[in-house]
Amino acid sequence: MKKTTLPLLAALLLASCQQPKETLTLTVNNPLAFDRSEEVVEVEMAQIEEKLALKETDELVLTDGDGQELAYQLTHDGKLIFLAEVPAQAEAVYSLRAGNPTVQQTTIACGRQYPERMDDMAWENDKVGFRAYGPALQARGERGFGYDLFTKRGTSDPVLEELYAMELDSLNWVKYRELEAKNPAEAKAFLTTYSYHKDHGHGMDCYAVGATLGGGVAALLESDTIVYPWCYAHYELLDNGPYRFTVSLTFNPMQVGADTAVVEKRLISLDARSHLNRTAVSYEGLTQPHPIVAGFALHNSEPVVVADAKEGYITYVDPTTGPDQGEIYVGAAFTARLDKAGTRLFTEQERKQHSHAFGHILGEGQYVPGTPFVYYWGFGWNRADIKDSEAWNSYMKQFVQKINHPLQVTIE
Repeated sequence: MKKTTLPLLAALLLASCQQPKETLTLTVNNPLAFDRSEEVVEVEMAQIEEKLALKETDELVLTDGDGQELAYQLTHDGKLIFLAEVPAQAEAVYSLRAGNPTVQQTTIACGRQYPERMDDMAWENDKVGFRAYGPALQARGERGFGYDLFTKRGTSDPVLEELYAMELDSLNWVKYRELEAKNPAEAKAFLTTYSYHKDHGHGMDCYAVGATLGGGVAALLESDTIVYPWCYAHYELLDNGPYRFTVSLTFNPMQVGADTAVVEKRLISLDARSHLNRTAVSYEGLTQPHPIVAGFALHNSEPVVVADAKEGYITYVDPTTGPDQGEIYVGAAFTARLDKAGTRLFTEQERKQHSHAFGHILGEGQYVPGTPFVYYWGFGWNRADIKDSEAWNSYMKQFVQKINHPLQVTIE
C-alpha cells in the first residue's frame, strides 16, 4: 500500500501545483444612458498582483463573459488596460488569471520621433494622427507652436510610417526638382503622387498650423496675452501600444511674468478608438497662478464654433487647406471648470504675425502651480467616421460625460 500510495500522493501534489491560480472577476460598470463600445478601461496592476499573488515572471490571460481571450496592455504607470464593451447603465464581466496568453495583439495606438523630418514627434491610432514639432525645427527659427493633424480613413492600421517615407524619399525630391526646372506644371503633378499633403487612400496632412496654437495646444496668459510655447526640447516615450500611446514632452525654459525659468511639461496619451488625446500640462518654476487657455486656430472669417464653458467643451469646423479635402471638426473637452469659452480674434496686424489666421477658439481656466491642467483635444473628419458638425458635437457632449463618469471596475 505504501509503495502505491506515495507515488499517488506525489502525482496529486504535482497536479495541484499545475492547476491555474485563482481567477479574478472584473466587473465593469457603465453608469451612463448610452453604450460604451470598445472603450479603454483601466485596472491597477498593484491590486491584480496582490490578489493573484503573482510572481515577476507570471503572465496574464484576460477573457470576456463568453470565455473569449482578449488582448491587453501594461502601461508605464502601473495599469492593465483593455477594450471593454459595456451596454448603457449595465455591467460587463471579464476574467483574469495567471497563464500564457495566446491572443494575437494588434497595435492600434503608436508613434515615434522622426529625426529625419526635423524631430517631429508623431503618433496615431485607428481614427486620427498628430504631430508636435521638435528641436530641429526650432533651430531653424520657425515658430512651430501648435499641434498638427493627420486625417485617417479606410484603415485601422498605422499609416504615418508610410506617409513619412513617401514624403521624405530623396529620390522623389531629386526627380521633382529636375521636373521643376523644365516643366513646373508636370513637377506639381508629380509632387501630388508622394506628398503627405495629398490623400493617397488613407488620409493626409491638410491642416494649417503656422504661428498659432494649431490643433489644440495649451498656453498660459500673461496680462491677457498668450505666451506661445515653442517646439519641444526633449521627449520620453512611455507607452507605445497596442492600445495606448504616451509621450512626455519637455520644453526649453521661458519667462512668464517675474519667473524667468519656467519649464513646461506635457504628458500626452492617445487611446485606441478615441478621437481625443488626454494631456496634462504643468509648469515647473511658475510661482503664481495664471490663466491658461487651450484651443484651435481659426482659419475662416465667419467660423462655425460651439463654445460651452458650463458643459466644458469647445468645437470648431475647420475648412482644411484645400477646396477638395473636406472639413475637419476640432474640439477640446476640459476636466476642470472653465472661466470662459469663446473666440479670440486677431487684429489685422496680429494676423500678419500669426500666419494670417483669424484668431483662436479657446477654453480658459486657471493653472495653479503644482497641479496639472488636464484636458482632451482632437478632431474628426467628414471623409471618415464623423460626417458632419452635428455628429461631432454629439461626440464631444458624450465624451464630456465619459470623462466625468468613467467606467468603474470592481475586482473580486
